[in-house]
Amino acid sequence: MRYRNLGHSSLSVSAIGLGCMGMSEFYGPRNEEESVATIHLALDRGVNFLDTADMYGSGHNEELLGRAIQGRRNAIVLATKFGNVRGPDGSFLGINGRPEYVRTACEASLRRLNIETIDLYYQHRVDASVPIEETVGAMGRLVEEGKVRFLGLSEAAPATLRRAHRIHPITALQTEYSLWSHEPEDEILPTCRELGISFVAYSPLGRGFLTGRFKNTEDLAPEDFRRNHPRFQGENLTRNLELVRRVEQLASTKGCKASQLALAWVLAQGEETVPIPGTTRRAHLEDNLAALEV
Repeated sequence: MRYRNLGHSSLSVSAIGLGCMGMSEFYGPRNEEESVATIHLALDRGVNFLDTADMYGSGHNEELLGRAIQGRRNAIVLATKFGNVRGPDGSFLGINGRPEYVRTACEASLRRLNIETIDLYYQHRVDASVPIEETVGAMGRLVEEGKVRFLGLSEAAPATLRRAHRIHPITALQTEYSLWSHEPEDEILPTCRELGISFVAYSPLGRGFLTGRFKNTEDLAPEDFRRNHPRFQGENLTRNLELVRRVEQLASTKGCKASQLALAWVLAQGEETVPIPGTTRRAHLEDNLAALEV
């Protein structure tokens, strides 16, 4: 495994992290036994950067990780998020960045994860009704109290990132980035490089599309949210399948899979970039880690 530093922090993370969202929701039925086995294999292979959020499975994902990492906490850089509020029935209740909510959410995450300190705490989505200075100020107080080590933002615009960074150092920004999602290259990545902030790329495999495993929506589980995603429908699906075939052709010249080429491309964009592909199976994890050899 290779490692990369996050921002100006003392956090050294595996060059490829593990996104854990799908272990609880959105991508089909749960298999907790396989999910825990996947987490353990990742740790055995040197993956130390685990990504979750309080909204994934309405707390289930944090509880799952809390159980899976027992006895191995010191070897892990654990990242979680707050801000997307959900009800007990899983309904989405909006975004909350109010200072009092920041504390409540953090303490709830600590309980579910069964840990004393969160290594990297993200605001999952910016609350447009609350000045970013107030939200980050509250996050900074959690650092002072030892409940959080370092701060991050997710899906924040460059101007927001600058304002936040003036209040308290931001270690990482998380945003979607892949072979077919280049939007961060316009302003976000240059801003991160200027400020010394790491860029954590979620969905580096295009929500699984760049693996080449999906040829139509019927390849997805009935409850998979991607069935309703525009990329997987109609003319978009047809066009995107053509793009995947091109990636597969390029991958064949490297003697690797399309998914491995896609991850290797993200890794090659700079040492400040850390992809966190999500997977729920050990076999797919092994495939992803082989991208380090491309």
